[in-house]
Amino acid sequence: MAVLRDIECFALVARHLSFSRAAAELGLSQPAVSQSVARLERELGLRLFVRTSRSVALTAEGSALLAPAEAVLAQASAFAVEAARLAVPRETALRLVYAPIAGSFAARLARRLAARKPGLEMMLEAGGWSAATKALQHAPSGVAALMSSPFPPGFATAARFHVPLSHLALPAADPLSTATTVTLDRAGRLLLPRGMPLPPGTRPAPEVVDDPAVGLDLVAAGRGALPVPQLLVDTVRRPDVRFVRLSGPIPRLTFALVWRAESAGEDVMALVQGAQDALRR
Repeated sequence: MAVLRDIECFALVARHLSFSRAAAELGLSQPAVSQSVARLERELGLRLFVRTSRSVALTAEGSALLAPAEAVLAQASAFAVEAARLAVPRETALRLVYAPIAGSFAARLARRLAARKPGLEMMLEAGGWSAATKALQHAPSGVAALMSSPFPPGFATAARFHVPLSHLALPAADPLSTATTVTLDRAGRLLLPRGMPLPPGTRPAPEVVDDPAVGLDLVAAGRGALPVPQLLVDTVRRPDVRFVRLSGPIPRLTFALVWRAESAGEDVMALVQGAQDALRR
């Protein structure tokens, strides 16, 4: 039976029609690749290449075996990936990364899941859009995110809801900070929460805000005005920021529970079910 390394050497030489290029890609010497191909030819009883001092060409038999060889290599790669996945210890805790402004909904989910599955350990981790996306992409399983759109591609979503951005956060020294109401087009430079389209007649700040709760530091630094939800108005008190109610069209952010569908276990699916149930009541 041909060894996998010999098949890999054959496939790379066939792909490049060069022993030296195949050797460089494999990190081997050219004589080692030549010996590997020769060993495969002896085992198969077939000539795979026509070699001259200047060129390398596939024989008819080599051409016929190239596709099966690449299929064998692809299967071997898939085997290695699956073995590596299975070797990772299963996480015993469910991890939910949630946007701070959706914290009250995250707390409701945690309470519901604790009642439904008392033995399950659930880790709550506050984080904006970037942190949630990174957690979803790098964690193999047992992770979900309560985050705003745009949702990362390739993941499942459920339990969508909207959060109105009813106020504008302004630096305390801004002349508009004493107004009763304000429209977005008067805000000057506007800090945009991720997922919020640029309103007509406004000028965007260069920074993109992953979560409005964190963006207040940018407001205080004079980087721009920031649309925020009522939750921040009710809970944040800082002398360097003022909140003014917005008039006219009110922007909103879309949130959802996001998870990796192909590796979701029963704990993640219980969280999804709990989120859907919570929004129906």
